[in-house]
Amino acid sequence: MQQAEGTPGTPVRRGRGRRPADEVRADILTAAGALLLREGMAAFTIERVAQEAGVSKTTIHKWWPSRGTLALDGYFHAVESTLAFPDTGDIAADLTTQVRAFVRLLTGTPAGPVIGGLIGRAQTDPDLLAALLERYSGPRRELAVAAMRRAQDRGQLRADADPEILVDQLWGACYHRLLLPDQPLTDAFASRLVANLLHGVGTG
Repeated sequence: MQQAEGTPGTPVRRGRGRRPADEVRADILTAAGALLLREGMAAFTIERVAQEAGVSKTTIHKWWPSRGTLALDGYFHAVESTLAFPDTGDIAADLTTQVRAFVRLLTGTPAGPVIGGLIGRAQTDPDLLAALLERYSGPRRELAVAAMRRAQDRGQLRADADPEILVDQLWGACYHRLLLPDQPLTDAFASRLVANLLHGVGTG
């Protein structure tokens, strides 16, 4: 029995004629993200993505210099909406919501092993490392820093607090538990992490 179009793992059939570049790129990213989260990095190849997106490998290589950079962009395309940064005007609530959403993504979906694998691969792949900093961690950091600076303007965070360091304390702790899992990465951990940061742990 022939599979219907759109079934995971089934090549997408396209009509004749040149499609807009933005549409082609979006199809590639959708296929890359779906394949990555469905089967992991071990099964992720440019050939598989090309087949599922209904494009040629040459088309993919025009935009992505390596398998790793394509995987990274596909990953972010798949999880971007989940990682949206809320802005309710309450920095404690917004940080708790965002960090808990991040933890759930890492622990409740295949995204955790995928991003862990990409971070590991980036240590020996200069193109992937550059893409990771420029297109994933850099923009995510900017969103968090901007949120904290708005909170400083509202008087919710001390004016002398360094938002860059606060980002490292929150999300760096999550990545630490993901990559070195000697302690659990949970919702409760995310909530306590934010509370400890905002309330401080010193007695003086």
